[in-house]
Amino acid sequence: MVKIFKMRLEDIQPSQLYISFEKLCSVMKRFNPNDLGSIEPIPVKKLGEDVVFVDGHTRAFAAYLCGVLGVPVYWEDEELDWEAYEICVAWCKESGIRRISDLKNRVVSQKDYETLWYKRCEDMQRELEKKRSQGLGEKQALRFKPAD
Repeated sequence: MVKIFKMRLEDIQPSQLYISFEKLCSVMKRFNPNDLGSIEPIPVKKLGEDVVFVDGHTRAFAAYLCGVLGVPVYWEDEELDWEAYEICVAWCKESGIRRISDLKNRVVSQKDYETLWYKRCEDMQRELEKKRSQGLGEKQALRFKPAD
């Protein structure tokens, strides 16, 4: 059974550079800041010294916009591509994104989101697969930085 607990938004490192405006509008329609049960708990993972969002950036951002300080979370235990998450977190840190509030100027249309975020992640995944197939270790893969 998954243990759900509350964490302060400011203590969780984002792993995403943008928020889709359309998705945010959809989440805001369902979100009730007086009832945190109105949002699905958000998965987090400890990567290095950071606790990072694995998913749920839009839900967390909606909570931030409504003045909510803490959200329900749970520890993600699925085997995901943590190397890719480390790259995404590095991108965030390089861009000055260290908490969900730092995404306030990065809410973009769905079309822009797909170009700016999905495409960047797809390019990174292709590069990671290429480096893995060549037997390059994690340190070399972490250096991958696509053109903006």
